[in-house]
Amino acid sequence: MATGGGFDDAEGFWDRRFAVPEYIFGVEPNVFLASQRALFAPGMRVLEIGCGEGRNCVWLAERGCRVTGADISQAALEKAVRLAAQRNVEVQWIHADVREWQWDPERFDAVVCIFIQFAAPEGRERIFAGIHSTLAAGGCMALQGYTLRQLQYSSGGPRDPEHLYTPELLQRSLPGFDIVHLQEHDEVLSEGTKHVGQAALIDLVARKRG
Repeated sequence: MATGGGFDDAEGFWDRRFAVPEYIFGVEPNVFLASQRALFAPGMRVLEIGCGEGRNCVWLAERGCRVTGADISQAALEKAVRLAAQRNVEVQWIHADVREWQWDPERFDAVVCIFIQFAAPEGRERIFAGIHSTLAAGGCMALQGYTLRQLQYSSGGPRDPEHLYTPELLQRSLPGFDIVHLQEHDEVLSEGTKHVGQAALIDLVARKRG
């Protein structure tokens, strides 16, 4: 999914990638996110950053959540709007680069981060700090990303090791959170045409203290 990147024209890069008829990451929710369905009760205020073509936001809205999806790519959001209309749900879509976003304090009950690894380390730290700020006390963060071992595979993700996760990096980067679940694992991805094949993944669920 798209949040920006360590390249000069992140918006243009993602617009070009998403400017095709098919949903390049599919229309079904991320498998890890779906496995955490118990976290998301009807009426919860949920933000997904790097929402791309909207598959996760639409799924969350179908569960009765009040969903906001943010992405740097207008082309992706246009497809997300169509998907939400097809599935008869309402989502608030925001065209934004979350590396430079003004985060509203305690606005959301949950923040979803699925493959948002195209920010450089300093940008990633700002994003994580923003997530902490925008979550209400006790709110949860659900994240899936690639580990360093993903460099062995061709199923997606950045090629810059600085953009990849380790358990130690996530633990160090999330002060103010209690980590509920943190697991590295290898899985075979089958998400559209861009996330296909063996992948080295890490899953995290964390709750804001307070």
